[in-house]
Amino acid sequence: MKIVSKDMTFASGEKVTKYELSNTAGMTVEVLNWGATLTKIVVPDKEGHFENVILEWEDINTYENNPGNFGATVGRIAGRIADAKVTLNHQVYHFVKNTYGNTLHGGLVGFDKKAWTGEMQQTEDSVILTLSYLSPDGEEGFPGNLHVKAIYLLKEDNTLTLTYEATTDKETIVNLTNHAYFNLSGEAKRSVLGQEVYINSSQICDLNEELIPTGAFIDLDNESAFDFRVPKAIGKDIERENPHLKNGYGYDHCWLLNKGEKAAELYDPISGRVMEISTTAPGVVVYTMNHADGVTKLSNGKEQQRRYGVCFETQRKPIGKNEVFKEEVILKPSEVYRQETTFKFSNR
Repeated sequence: MKIVSKDMTFASGEKVTKYELSNTAGMTVEVLNWGATLTKIVVPDKEGHFENVILEWEDINTYENNPGNFGATVGRIAGRIADAKVTLNHQVYHFVKNTYGNTLHGGLVGFDKKAWTGEMQQTEDSVILTLSYLSPDGEEGFPGNLHVKAIYLLKEDNTLTLTYEATTDKETIVNLTNHAYFNLSGEAKRSVLGQEVYINSSQICDLNEELIPTGAFIDLDNESAFDFRVPKAIGKDIERENPHLKNGYGYDHCWLLNKGEKAAELYDPISGRVMEISTTAPGVVVYTMNHADGVTKLSNGKEQQRRYGVCFETQRKPIGKNEVFKEEVILKPSEVYRQETTFKFSNR
């Protein structure tokens, strides 16, 4: 097991540190302190070929503004806040309206565009990277000084565990997630449409045309396009005539997770790679890279394209109309926010 760091500088002059975590089986994980961002997860296919299974920008400088939040920690609030405001202790807090009059992924300068402080630790069977950030009271409109940690733990069994922790000195709202785009083909050789997904969920949040929760839920017994309780290819239903798929230009919805050891799974029948996800989060937003500029290049030298990545954003429910689900993301000074997600890689 090994963990090393390398200091770098963006073209703007902003200093950044890249950390490399590796185990004796050959799995390698790279993380930037900028945005507590995953840039690489290198694992073998069924033939033993090691390749990166998340989308990575070709130019390191692209991460400074990071279109699409590639691999980043997003917050304080992942996902959307309806009407860009919430009420806490009878006070209304207003945030930046950066998507259709709503707030998305923490505002204009969220956690994905901040320099975090890193601390490395090595044990007999794991390596640990702890990244910390203090979000000051009033940052992007959010109340309270929020102390945040993103803890990356790599073990010998090819599991990567990401734990988020946060404390505040004033009542606030917190909902953190990682925004890595997975593609188990390796180096994004193919789209993810042929890769198979399982989700341990029988309901999704009902969303309006702006992808804002209405407060209702959709039973997947009556919505087969979103039912992944039996694994199926991402592309099987994604182009089906369906108002919910039309509004999102594909999958961009919050699945409510049932209890069980496995929350979700991604499988690539060609490479044989399997990624199993377990989490303490009550939900997962699955996003099928429904938007891409077709210009900015990935690390494989090709321009990014739609459907070449899929995100599994483990989190609590987004804040919907009339502040529905707000109570689930409130953090008080007496509490500790904690969420843990494990990605286990193997072959089939």
